[in-house]
Amino acid sequence: MARAMPPTGGAVTWGRGERFGFTAMADGRVYCFAAAVTTEGRAAPDGGCAGLRRRFGTWPDPIPALPAATAPQRVLRQDLYDLPPDRRGRRRCSCATPGPGWFRRGRRCAGWCRSWAGGPVWNAESVPDWTYHPLRPLAAAVLGRRRSQRAALRALATLTSLPGGAKLVSGLFDHPRPPADVAQRLGAVVPVAFARDAIRALPVQGAGVIEIGPVTPADVPQVRRAVADRTCRVIVRTSTPEAAAQLAPYVDGVITGDEPDLIRLTDPAVAPAAAALADPGVTVLATPAVLVAAGPGWFQRVIEAVTPTEPPPGLREITADPRRWPQWWWGLLVGLGMIGAGLGAALITIGPLLLWYDKGYLGVDRHHLDAVNRHLVPFLQHDRITMAGTMVAIGVLYAGLAWGGLRQGRRWARRAYLVSGLIGFSTLFYFLNTGFVEPLHTAVTVVLFPMFLAATWRRPMRPRWRARPEGPERLRRRALVGQLLMVAVGLGLFAGGIVVSVVGLTEVFVPTDLTFLGTDADRLHAANPRLVPFIAHDRAGFGGALMAAALAVILLSLWGWRRGESWVWWSLALAAAAGFLPAVIVHLIIGYTSFVHLAPVYLGIGLTALALTLARPYLRAREQGAGASPEAG
Repeated sequence: MARAMPPTGGAVTWGRGERFGFTAMADGRVYCFAAAVTTEGRAAPDGGCAGLRRRFGTWPDPIPALPAATAPQRVLRQDLYDLPPDRRGRRRCSCATPGPGWFRRGRRCAGWCRSWAGGPVWNAESVPDWTYHPLRPLAAAVLGRRRSQRAALRALATLTSLPGGAKLVSGLFDHPRPPADVAQRLGAVVPVAFARDAIRALPVQGAGVIEIGPVTPADVPQVRRAVADRTCRVIVRTSTPEAAAQLAPYVDGVITGDEPDLIRLTDPAVAPAAAALADPGVTVLATPAVLVAAGPGWFQRVIEAVTPTEPPPGLREITADPRRWPQWWWGLLVGLGMIGAGLGAALITIGPLLLWYDKGYLGVDRHHLDAVNRHLVPFLQHDRITMAGTMVAIGVLYAGLAWGGLRQGRRWARRAYLVSGLIGFSTLFYFLNTGFVEPLHTAVTVVLFPMFLAATWRRPMRPRWRARPEGPERLRRRALVGQLLMVAVGLGLFAGGIVVSVVGLTEVFVPTDLTFLGTDADRLHAANPRLVPFIAHDRAGFGGALMAAALAVILLSLWGWRRGESWVWWSLALAAAAGFLPAVIVHLIIGYTSFVHLAPVYLGIGLTALALTLARPYLRAREQGAGASPEAG
């Protein structure tokens, strides 16, 4: 919007890949638009107005004077997309108005700035970054861009309006609470058509203020319905005194002109938003173009960038008095204890295999097992080595969550540790079904569970992480694909853990097991009635451990994916090595090489290797990237 400009009427001027249009308004201002073929989501490197002056400065009058008379905060940038031709071969406009083109049907297509302008935001704000960027092209191709956007926003708005829905979404996607001095000064710009759903959905993402606009007198009833029962500040932007007077009693503020303390960002980088929020009198609003380019994690990244933090504690702060040990130290001890228990179980399996209590329960020794079936001892070894590797993987993940998460005051690390640990420790009660109580398993649980409670009983300390610069955007986009793959690996492991637990507690063996053994469960039961329950204990216990490890992988991948957090990469890489490699090696050694049996393991190894390769430059970024600016990727 340019103020006090001389032209009357309006016009559209076309250039090579560019166009500029303007129309005079009743209050003396001029509405302008400019379009150019460029990269999706990328703003001009020299800013909004400066970029317009550079691009259109030599065009015919009055075009050069219009950007010069426009305040930078009045410039909104949107991505426009050409739709494919309709069935008659005619080109359609971006807002899907029927007809050969918006430039010929200007009045019918004037709804672009009201109904379409905010469209891409809603797809971004309704799903996490790790699905938004990798899957956005696929969703647009299958469902259509606009349909997928509106459906995603409507689903999230409906969910958050249910009892407990807002807490569920906030907890599932780890949306942090902004600092008190920022909570009411960070938000987004939304069009009238999406205002109702946006007001219900965006506060969960971290938006404390929402601007609706532009609003005309005809939009007043719709805006009044949208702001009912709101949970955040709502301001309305309108150019008509009539609409302002009608809406003033129902909203928190009305803007009819320039507002110097209100900044509408066109740059998707986090640094400009954080710098603007440093002024306590400034409100920062993300335009649709920002959220389209940056993704739904933009609010979270901004909030973390402006959150006051302290340096994380070190080992020197650990005293000799256990009563003064911080929770992260207890969590680290649990992780180290799990690693030690897993290595101990592996040594026992490689060595005697059966301890005194095993022999007492079975009533036989290792030699008698060989006499029952020559493949039985290798089969037990493969079960227990796989279980031992999973225990080491859990220990690595817990140690990482304690050192990199709890020690830095990450609340999500406590939730991940708590959820995974409760599943893991509860598998002790599988004995109620198998009838075999293993003393070593019980002893490890008795020792480590109190430490686990000490690590998770209280909420983490105040924030002690170190804010890092964003780095190249192309590396973040690549890492998001890796994050999606890593979450998929975790979900696959969890499903596998459920299957193994159910099989272990019911059938005990899968068909490939019986093929390898060359026998069936009835013959084993006939040889020793306690043999099948003994094997069932190992199998079900492995399934429970696999579920605990999978939950740690899922939640660490969901919530810990941040630039420069190398401990996340190392935790996942070492846990994958401990979990996958022993399982493959022991199968090869004993000759249990059924491809059907090992296919999930091979798939998990491949997806994990690809995920960590894609994420490595981002998660393990060093500080020399501090001066890097975001790139469009």
